[in-house]
Amino acid sequence: MFAHGVASGDPYPDSVLLWTRVTPSAEATPGSGLGPAVTVNWEVATDPAFSRVVSKGSAKTGPERDHTVKVIAGRLEPGTPYWYRFSVGRAVSGAGRTRTAPATGAPVDHLRFGVVSCTNYQAGYFSSYRHLAERGDLDAVLHLGDYLYEYAPGEYQARDVVVRPHDPTVEMTTLAHYRRRHGQYKTDPDLQALHLAAPFIVTWDDHEAANDAWSGGAENHTEGAEGLWSERRAAANQAYAEWMPVRYEPGGPLFRRLDFGALASLSMLDLRSYRSQQAANGVDPAVDSPERTITGAAQMDWLLGNLTSGGPQWKLVGNPVMIAPVRIPSTLSLAEVAGVQKLMGGTTIDGVPYNVDQWDGYEADRSRVVRHLRDQGIKDTVFLTGDIHSGWACDLPADPLTYPTTGDSVAAELVCTSVTSDNLDDILNAPPRTSSLAVEAAIRTANPHVKYLDFDSHGYSVLDVTPAGVRMDWYVLADRTVQASAATLATSFTVGAGTGKAVPATGGVL
Repeated sequence: MFAHGVASGDPYPDSVLLWTRVTPSAEATPGSGLGPAVTVNWEVATDPAFSRVVSKGSAKTGPERDHTVKVIAGRLEPGTPYWYRFSVGRAVSGAGRTRTAPATGAPVDHLRFGVVSCTNYQAGYFSSYRHLAERGDLDAVLHLGDYLYEYAPGEYQARDVVVRPHDPTVEMTTLAHYRRRHGQYKTDPDLQALHLAAPFIVTWDDHEAANDAWSGGAENHTEGAEGLWSERRAAANQAYAEWMPVRYEPGGPLFRRLDFGALASLSMLDLRSYRSQQAANGVDPAVDSPERTITGAAQMDWLLGNLTSGGPQWKLVGNPVMIAPVRIPSTLSLAEVAGVQKLMGGTTIDGVPYNVDQWDGYEADRSRVVRHLRDQGIKDTVFLTGDIHSGWACDLPADPLTYPTTGDSVAAELVCTSVTSDNLDDILNAPPRTSSLAVEAAIRTANPHVKYLDFDSHGYSVLDVTPAGVRMDWYVLADRTVQASAATLATSFTVGAGTGKAVPATGGVL
């Protein structure tokens, strides 16, 4: 009955969203549009035995929403762990554990988040999810995008190894396709385990709809052959709203803010729905045009308001694509340039932005954010980023041309690597930590604000937040194609309070 597990998300001090999907009959498979309507009961308790139920209710679902259920469990206490479950008749789901956010303005000594992105089902197993689930110490999991991928079996595979082929066996373009693909991902046992263990806070990047999406289209969408982009995006958004534990419904905004007492606010961005089409390349005058945007006007005003001094100490930003500027050096070989270009999905022209899909391709919007942080003297801002299939720790320079001689850093950016999606060593078909080392060194030399770069590893990150600093630990898998893969701590970086700079650190707990 509950083949796709249960999940929770978007914790508030007094409520949390609960999710599940039921299969009331054999034909009621994801995307089928078949099966009867049913009533699903839910309950929330303060103990795993459910001897002290504090909230309960029921919800109806049916084929019109693919038999998914989303409810808000309210009247909860802040900063408190809870257990929840669903039932239909005698069928009872597994029990998930969630946690509400601390009370507004309350002192908080410590927060701990799992941080993940780029989870391609075909490229490997979700061992990173298993390792995070087994920790038992997470307040929430931040998923920064590419929760699933749109491609048909065998596509988007650098090493030509399909570990687990996609279902359906075509590229997702219709509502039924997106529902089936969400359903496939939600059967993964490690993903189910992590959803059981902690609430998720999610945003989308591009592959939830199509590669390099923008407001009016996508690189991986052919108008006509694949229908209207507006219809495809509507289908992707509807399936996302149905299948993800998020306070989002089609037609409303996905960008939103969550606060965790006096310690941290978290602004989750949507950098696909409102953005202008990507520039042609790094020397396209459109890169600098103030008429182009990556956020859209309303989201930009909202973000700047969240970054203004006041409120919680740390201003965390869930950022689907990199905001720190990155320049490609001229010392790379043709093979290395081609590999980096394929990984980054951008153009490679020495001395100018080369990934026009990230903030590098939208200079006016990035400058507005940087100027706001600099001119307002705003401290303790950290961008948490996915997308780029590599691990980075960066300063965000007020002026890249004068950094670090006279320029300062207005914020830091910490980028998690991919869970499974191809990295540079996969693209170059080279052993990990061999060919990529020279590329990493050249990019760091050309970009002194880049303090850490790992182009090869797959894994996950853990973020610790305290009044003294924000620390990210990067954990790497031994082998993404082995479900029981071990994980090891690769490195740690800290952003000290008031500094805006990422520096090496010790720490990390397996």
